[in-house]
Amino acid sequence: MPSDREEFLSVFQEIASDILERDLPQHHFPEYVTTWIRNLLNENVPGGKLNRGLSVEHSLRQLVEGRQLTSGESFKARVLGWCIELLQAFFLVADDIMDSSVTRRGKPCWYRQPHPMGNSPSETIGTTAINDSFILESLIYRVLRRHFREEPYYADICDLFHDVTLKTTYGQLLDLTSNLPGGRVDLSLFTLDNYYRIVKYKTAFYSFQLPVALAMLLAGLRSTAVNDAADAILLPMGEYFQIQDDFLDCYGAPEVIGKIGRDIEENKCSWLICQALLHASPDQRAQLEEHYGRDAPEHVVVVKKIFADINVTKIFKDYEESSYQALVARIQQTHCLPRGVFLDFLSKIYKRSL
Repeated sequence: MPSDREEFLSVFQEIASDILERDLPQHHFPEYVTTWIRNLLNENVPGGKLNRGLSVEHSLRQLVEGRQLTSGESFKARVLGWCIELLQAFFLVADDIMDSSVTRRGKPCWYRQPHPMGNSPSETIGTTAINDSFILESLIYRVLRRHFREEPYYADICDLFHDVTLKTTYGQLLDLTSNLPGGRVDLSLFTLDNYYRIVKYKTAFYSFQLPVALAMLLAGLRSTAVNDAADAILLPMGEYFQIQDDFLDCYGAPEVIGKIGRDIEENKCSWLICQALLHASPDQRAQLEEHYGRDAPEHVVVVKKIFADINVTKIFKDYEESSYQALVARIQQTHCLPRGVFLDFLSKIYKRSL
């Protein structure tokens, strides 16, 4: 029997075929446009862990307690899951340009990959990737119209994607503006209040709230109180996930996490620098002022030594365990939704290493 991931991937092939073989030919584009979009989709959409997309169907199974999903329900959940993965691809393609990232999922970032029409490997896709990110976002609504236009909740789904996209771009703005122009570093901006605001908007809504909210629409649940109860668990879970991500950016192996961590060099408002500032001595803070946000190995070494000196690994492990226990306790107190919805999410991220 095919695994959930295999079943999910088969729906991507159907969605991609619709776009490439049904939609694009209507525009009579040159063949290279179809090839470009095929590569854009294949390189950026299905290559990750797919947890966000898979979680729509997994959540729906929990919400319809006591029965199996019909094939139609599973298919719709998988389509919505791929719409989340398209959204993720849109964000990542754009984010990698803004952050000047090097690798993504073990490969060069899309904007750094060779241009299909270039004469040498040094000629890359470059800023054309900005437009590619717009294409990825626009395809979400093409897919939704194809598969949900006749459903009574079609407008609700579109509104949800628009709302979450806007919130996530607000989060990206908060993240980007924590860096001052001209390479200036102002560590006073790196507070936990600012950090949690960035994380909530940049990560938690689209990674945790969105899959469950979509599953709830498929299950016919439209109660504001139920949505609020779900958000009270899912948004803190998103914070927990991002703090893990920040730790892995610094200490995860690139071949395992699929990217080269650069939060220190890029002057990011990460959880680690916030903790370092809370625990640093005056001398250590002065060193952080001098070395954090500088894009050179000798500066990174100094920052990582301070992280080690304050034992940021233990601070993280203590946080991870206490947050996990707090989330479990909150889930156990939930009665308006099946607890399995949240426990399934939590099981995927607890003590993850990638």
